[in-house]
Amino acid sequence: MLALGTVAVVAYSRMNKHNHYQARLHALISAHEGAPPRPAKTAYTTLSQIVQWIPYGIVDVLAREEGADIRKFSAFSHVLALLYGHLSGASSLNEICDAFRLHEPEVNRIRGAGTPKRNTFSNANRTRNPVIAEKLYWTVFAHLQSICPSFTQYKGHKGFLHRLKRDIFAIDSTTLKLTLDCIDWARHRRKKAAAKTHLTLNVGNMLPSFASVDDAAHHDSKYLGVLCAALKDGDVLLADKAYVDLAFLYSLGERGIFFVLRAKDSMVFDIVAEQKHKDPSIISDQTVRMSIKNSAEKYPGTLRLVTAIVEVDGKDKEMIFITNNFEWSPRTVAELYRARWTIETFFKELKQTLQLRDFVGYNEKAVKWQVWTGLLAHLLLRFQRHVSKWTLSFSRLAGTVKSALWMKIDLLGTLRIYGTAGGPKRPVIVGKQLFFQGFERFSNEPMG
Repeated sequence: MLALGTVAVVAYSRMNKHNHYQARLHALISAHEGAPPRPAKTAYTTLSQIVQWIPYGIVDVLAREEGADIRKFSAFSHVLALLYGHLSGASSLNEICDAFRLHEPEVNRIRGAGTPKRNTFSNANRTRNPVIAEKLYWTVFAHLQSICPSFTQYKGHKGFLHRLKRDIFAIDSTTLKLTLDCIDWARHRRKKAAAKTHLTLNVGNMLPSFASVDDAAHHDSKYLGVLCAALKDGDVLLADKAYVDLAFLYSLGERGIFFVLRAKDSMVFDIVAEQKHKDPSIISDQTVRMSIKNSAEKYPGTLRLVTAIVEVDGKDKEMIFITNNFEWSPRTVAELYRARWTIETFFKELKQTLQLRDFVGYNEKAVKWQVWTGLLAHLLLRFQRHVSKWTLSFSRLAGTVKSALWMKIDLLGTLRIYGTAGGPKRPVIVGKQLFFQGFERFSNEPMG
């Protein structure tokens, strides 16, 4: 009996030793094969790590300057709730308030932020001046630029334009559809309401240099003055045909600013000179002068008219461009206009990753609060992308952050090691598969 017990103990000891060796072997193999490291844990939620880049106390300072009542609901709590709405994709006030109540201890640890009630939150959106959010955006922009100068540095232009050592700016607007409750201030059509975000984008670093939020009733060309106010001598302006204002374009030339725009179909020119080029994508390169008296008075000088074949969505399309630069090659003019499409990419990022479809307020102030905090959320995510050296798509970054908002992991470390998986593996379809007659072909695996 004793011998049998001894054998059992020895067997058990050998089994434990075998399991120990198996565990060590598995660990060595994993280390050798480069198993992905897990993100480090931290005491702060991902949401807290994102808003830490907002200078401490600046939100309440800006609110007091605008005379906002922040005694019961602080301005920082207000901004934090709206930022969470964008980052999480929350579509209503109740959804934001419920999430904050469920995670109230974590919310309170973010600079003492409070959990708002629905009516309090709604009242803040409706009554507080959205200039607070606008000033906050540019304050945070300047702060990030000061602590990380490479974030806003000129990145260089890609492809054909890498030799062009100039600051290039694109201007455009994007329309945000609103509900009929907003029609009193944002009437766009007879039974539609919409707001517009007008933007000046630095093509070199893909960051805004000016933004304005207003109703969609005014034509885009009315905002040319404010959009181009900060442009300097030698800068290049890119815009669509909606911004063709001959008098303003002539004033840009007087300031030493170059421009490339699409010509309007209704413009009439007299050809002064014409250049021949061997490039098959260049149809014509002409020096022209305005034919109609009214247009000639607005732009008394000459313009360059370049007609080129440009690839748009995989298809060749003929486009006509006007510019006041006579030294660039016609190919450079066409490529400059192609660079204007970076602002379309910027607007696509905003609309696809932020909550700009469902608004949590209906009056003008509430909509502007949501748009400006949306721009702020986009800025903070772009900064995370820059610092972590994220190389994948922006939408994937936003999705990763959305999934981890209440997790207590190191965000920058997570972004450095996550997102490296390739695309989904598609099954390989074998052309002629062998199978027995009468049996269904349930999979892509060949039989026989």
